[in-house]
Amino acid sequence: MKAIRYIGSLAFVVGFFVSVFAGLPWLMLVKDDPPVPLWLRMAVFLLLGGIVVVLVTLAVEQKLRGFPAGPRLTAEPEKGVLLLNCPEVPGRQITETLGLVQGHTVFAIWLGKDISAIARLILGGELTEYTEMMAQARSAATNRMVAEAAKLGADAVINVRYMTTSVVGTAAELFAYGTAVKLSA
Repeated sequence: MKAIRYIGSLAFVVGFFVSVFAGLPWLMLVKDDPPVPLWLRMAVFLLLGGIVVVLVTLAVEQKLRGFPAGPRLTAEPEKGVLLLNCPEVPGRQITETLGLVQGHTVFAIWLGKDISAIARLILGGELTEYTEMMAQARSAATNRMVAEAAKLGADAVINVRYMTTSVVGTAAELFAYGTAVKLSA
């Protein structure tokens, strides 16, 4: 499926560049209304066909794997690893610092929800589409950080912090990090 999507995106890029950098100058230079040449029609078909192929392959992948793409992540981190955003655990002593653990993800919402959010931007109110997206991203990043801490044998992750970055359009990266530690019994 990935190879088909790659071919579709390649067709789109070729069609786009030929249409824009060769087709538009050709249309501007031609004074009369001659028929559109075959190479320009092919470029437009590549551009549109490439978009369709990419969208269809993504839809099929999401249908096969479930949405969001990839493994489903629970909202609860792994049992046994304590998460704190302070430098120490009250009532317990840190016996060993295992090091930095991190987890990150990049999430986006589909165009339909994006359009709905734009309407809310105009009318006012909470952008629930983005709130849900960021909650899923936070859960995924936290779970990945906790899984990394569990691999190290950590009892807790202290100084937990979150950072978000806009990647492209409405896609956002969420990065979770903290210090994995072992605690006294």
